[in-house]
Amino acid sequence: MKMGKGIPLNDQDRIPWLCNLHDILLREVASGQHVVLACSALKKMYRDILIRGKDGVPRKCGEPGKDEKLAEVKLFVVHLSGSFEVISGRLLKRKGHFMPPELLQSQFDTLEPPSAPEIFIQINVNKTLSEITATIMKALK
Repeated sequence: MKMGKGIPLNDQDRIPWLCNLHDILLREVASGQHVVLACSALKKMYRDILIRGKDGVPRKCGEPGKDEKLAEVKLFVVHLSGSFEVISGRLLKRKGHFMPPELLQSQFDTLEPPSAPEIFIQINVNKTLSEITATIMKALK
């Protein structure tokens, strides 16, 4: 709702959502599923929450846990990179999306591209969808 009103999200807005995603990933992986999650985990901290949960708390984010082994998800990040101009142009063509183009600068300001030791690949958005897909599939093998 905030983004729809042109208000950028902050950490307090994002962390509960990321914790929920972490719990979903844990559940699906535990059931033997291979999972693809598409989200804008713009900061390293957000990607860490997807892996370990909030503050490294196991299982359910926010629940106290002392002697439990951390419940981690193996995360492979696909970082789609592009210039502000290219992405802005694509956003302007979207119809009915919750994020107005005016918030794009806040996304770029927040962005912390993945770096070692994170497991990731970076792909330029100027590639075609089939090239992007092929690159991802090759990296996953």
